[in-house]
Amino acid sequence: MSARSVAQACRAVLVAAAPADKVKAARAAARDWRLGRLAFDFDVAMPDRPARPDKPELLAPNRMPKRGKGSEHGRIALIHAITHIEFSAIDLAFDAVGRFGGEFPRGFTTDWMRVGGDEAMHFALLDRRLKNLGSFYGAMPAHDGLWDAAAGTAHDSLARLAVVPMVLEARGLDVTPAMIERFSSVDDAVTRRILTRILNDEIRHVSAGTVWFESRCREKGLVPETTWHALVKRHYRGLIKPPFNDSARSSAGLSRDYYQALAVQ
Repeated sequence: MSARSVAQACRAVLVAAAPADKVKAARAAARDWRLGRLAFDFDVAMPDRPARPDKPELLAPNRMPKRGKGSEHGRIALIHAITHIEFSAIDLAFDAVGRFGGEFPRGFTTDWMRVGGDEAMHFALLDRRLKNLGSFYGAMPAHDGLWDAAAGTAHDSLARLAVVPMVLEARGLDVTPAMIERFSSVDDAVTRRILTRILNDEIRHVSAGTVWFESRCREKGLVPETTWHALVKRHYRGLIKPPFNDSARSSAGLSRDYYQALAVQ
């Protein structure tokens, strides 16, 4: 019997709707690639949209209820929002492999399978944290802005790298330290440790995006920074806004030459 392909493994993640099933498929895919059990073959297409569970209800970003900042409910609502981001990030990582892996050397697949495994682990940690606080993933509405922002780049690997790791995940580097501080201030050491782990992993994820973006630009004879500016203007509707975590961005290879020119003052 021939080995399952890496594309089949990625598709299995994307078509799994239940969170437990998606995490299980993600961990299996990442493990099987790491152990050499998957054929480097892109023989099946990725779905246009990943499967989603019945809950959480997905709302437009402008319809999301406001989170109370000082309350216990507000703290749980923030954890729930981060949990949903990590759930969406599982799909984004495996979609990147299944959709674009054939355009790149094997190292691209290795990097993004590892990212996908990280995102599944982040989701599982946060999901358990919600349960320990008496809530659960799906208890509150969420928005699908993360996937929507990536959907328009389904046919352009350079645009996908520009938008997902180099804009969306880089934004996580900017905002997570303040969230860590917030949970520290209410003596929530468990959530603080989870977010610190996520922040450190996300530096590596942004770095992978930047490395592969620059590699593809060099192949095509393009200047990375000006190419990034053009792609972000074309494919990203949001704002590139300060404050920036310049040190974390620099650690990820994302220099100010990329984002400073587009920053909203």
